[in-house]
Amino acid sequence: MSGLVLKLGPRERIMINGVVMENGDRRTRINIMTPDANVLRLRDAIHPNEANTPVKRVCYIAQLVLAGEADPEDARPQLLNGIEQLSQVFLDQDSRDHLVAATDSVIEGRFYQALKALRCLLPRETRLMAVASGQ
Repeated sequence: MSGLVLKLGPRERIMINGVVMENGDRRTRINIMTPDANVLRLRDAIHPNEANTPVKRVCYIAQLVLAGEADPEDARPQLLNGIEQLSQVFLDQDSRDHLVAATDSVIEGRFYQALKALRCLLPRETRLMAVASGQ
């Protein structure tokens, strides 16, 4: 089987191609078979006011594409530029692997996969910012 598999908890909301859907009272497993469907778990969504760090801002651009609020062709150069800027800070091999995966996904128009790869950097960014602020 191919495609994206979503496992949803009770009342969990997702957005598919700009349409918000809510799961029922039971856990559900959904197979998204359309390869270019734009899917976003609303629990993972970044609110515009929360896009206040470099990684969150790049994630937010990908999220806008998934929500149907940004044109993929307009967002692609912004995403690639943002990923390039992040590559100047995240120098460890694991982070680089995530950045390469995000870059490849953006180039291929797979914005969900790009967002997924970029979200892996969020905990690292939090740690780097805590160290930089002396916490």
